[in-house]
Amino acid sequence: MSRIGRAPVTVPDGVQINVDGRTVSAKGKLGELSVTLIDEVDIAHEDGTITVSPNSSSRLARTMWATSRTLVSNIVVGVSEGFEKKLEVSGVGYRAAVQGKELVLQLGYSHEIRYPIPEGVKIACPTQTEIVVSGTDKQLVGQIASDIRGFRGPEPFKGKGVRYAGEQILRKEGKKK
Repeated sequence: MSRIGRAPVTVPDGVQINVDGRTVSAKGKLGELSVTLIDEVDIAHEDGTITVSPNSSSRLARTMWATSRTLVSNIVVGVSEGFEKKLEVSGVGYRAAVQGKELVLQLGYSHEIRYPIPEGVKIACPTQTEIVVSGTDKQLVGQIASDIRGFRGPEPFKGKGVRYAGEQILRKEGKKK
């Protein structure tokens, strides 16, 4: 039995859920999201909760049970609260700023990096060394944060680069004479 799959998804006030066959759509104050689940799981929406259960004892049904429940939970949380990832920029002369619909990064290269902000995601820079990526789609927010981190990942000797807030970087000692 899946421990995650067994737990029902509670629907908060202000979120409307529509189950149409295999498609679950949620509409809330932050927007509208939908997810299409595979045929091996069943969805039931009753009394402000959504339950997901496997419809057979096959291996695929059991493995996709908790995954499907988590996808439904992510769209419910996304339209009601949203998701955000925080990034930190560290290094001499490294900075970030939002100019119009682009994120401008200066990360020690001979040129600045201009990253266009996609639809459905907000990027803010409270300071020059902080980047906050927020939106309703958890996968998209995580992917954009990963793309930004990929421009200059944290290096192990001085710790310079872009990293997630609270991320521990394993430091190396460097050369000795």
